[in-house]
Amino acid sequence: MSIKKQTKNRRPVIVITGPTASGKSALAHAAAKTAGAEIISADSRQIYRGMDIGTAKPSSEMLEEVRYHFISEKEIEEENNAGDFTSDATRRIQSIHQKGKEVIVVGGSTLYIEGLLRGFSKLPQKNPEIRRKLMEDLKAAGSDALYERLKSIDPEQAATLDPSKTQRLVRSLEIITLTGKTVTELQAAEKAGHLSVNFIPLGLSLPRNELYERINKRTDEMMASGLLEEAERFYELSRKAETGLIINALETVGYKELFQYFDGEHNFEKAVKLIKQHTRNYAKRQLTFFRNRLDLEWIPAPHDRDSVKKLAEEISRRYVSS
Repeated sequence: MSIKKQTKNRRPVIVITGPTASGKSALAHAAAKTAGAEIISADSRQIYRGMDIGTAKPSSEMLEEVRYHFISEKEIEEENNAGDFTSDATRRIQSIHQKGKEVIVVGGSTLYIEGLLRGFSKLPQKNPEIRRKLMEDLKAAGSDALYERLKSIDPEQAATLDPSKTQRLVRSLEIITLTGKTVTELQAAEKAGHLSVNFIPLGLSLPRNELYERINKRTDEMMASGLLEEAERFYELSRKAETGLIINALETVGYKELFQYFDGEHNFEKAVKLIKQHTRNYAKRQLTFFRNRLDLEWIPAPHDRDSVKKLAEEISRRYVSS
């Protein structure tokens, strides 16, 4: 693998992304250790306290070795979206650079990566009345019905999410109602200005059968590490959704299937099987998004510790010398 030499004068920031379970975190950590860099986590769930096993957060040892940002910074009920992340992350990158340190961004949350790399179009503010009506529709008809509504109006935007992404689903329909334009149309318009950084976006690729094997294996490892107990701690909080309050952070693969198991909707074995299946589906959507919406340099994902170390050293060498 050879990473393209960057010639721009702006200070470079490596962005390591790709589908879930592709090895992003291990590679970014190794590269950050070599380069003396700090890490920006572009993961929409790792920012929440307590969601540790199910979001594959860095271990305590990793957090001691490298300074991480956006890890365990918010309570589970707090809202956090791609726009918030884009603004906060660009400010932190600037602050880290002012300290004379380098930055590596790592994560697979599609809109977080897109917002950071491309900025966001100037979307309208939330409208309480329209949002209230959409939440009533969500409660009455269900997320599948709202998803089909979005799909009929803005199929490209619908392809970037699924019915479980209720916050994004409601927001997309809210924007369409407010503006009379699709989210896709608005995002194709002039983007809002964001921090001028020489982002070097790298995407990790690997054969789909190997990716799926990694996903299945990681799910088993998460279960062995205590994901069931972690989900149980959030179970009562998740029941608030029954009153109409959607806690978006808990609408997450790995937790939702176990909540359904606690509710008696299926047995434990089926829950684990569904976690694997839904994670594979999510990885497929990530790949579709990254390939269709972003200009990434795709590089083969490392397979073991030695290849992680070798690739991290090359990334660090190019990164520091850019």
